Amino acid sequence: MVNTKLNSNHVFNLISEIPDPEIPVLTIKDLGILRDVKWMDNSYQIDITPTYTACPAIPFISDEIKRILNDYGIQNYKLSVVYEPAWSTDLLTTEAKLKLKQYGIAPPMHTSCAKKLDASKQVQCPRCNSHKTTLLSQFGSTACKALYTCKSCKEVFDYFKCH
Repeated sequence: MVNTKLNSNHVFNLISEIPDPEIPVLTIKDLGILRDVKWMDNSYQIDITPTYTACPAIPFISDEIKRILNDYGIQNYKLSVVYEPAWSTDLLTTEAKLKLKQYGIAPPMHTSCAKKLDASKQVQCPRCNSHKTTLLSQFGSTACKALYTCKSCKEVFDYFKCH
């Protein structure tokens, strides 16, 4: 049965607030994971893009999308994981970067960053705003983050790597 009361924008809005399981203050819309919802061939085509090829959050996100759609009686949909165009930190909304900082994760410093993290760059501490920081590890609590320490407040924090 087709739910004729909902257009593609409504469906997009229904699922856009699904939280990222690794960074729950961000939604799949904030992150740019939710790429598109369109009506095609008598069903909704929903496209999501992982932040990394083997992103462990995608099964959770897919299940949440299916749950919400089923809760609203939407049965006519196709959920696709698309890899092109590839996800990048350019897709993070301004609000997402602010949420990251407030959550204690330094947001990406630039758009379209090189994939290799430059240890000489001074990442701003999300807690005290100091630029006196040091890279501890290329890998933080998840693959998309690096681990830093702040020389000013002595706190350890994650930096959301550009890619």
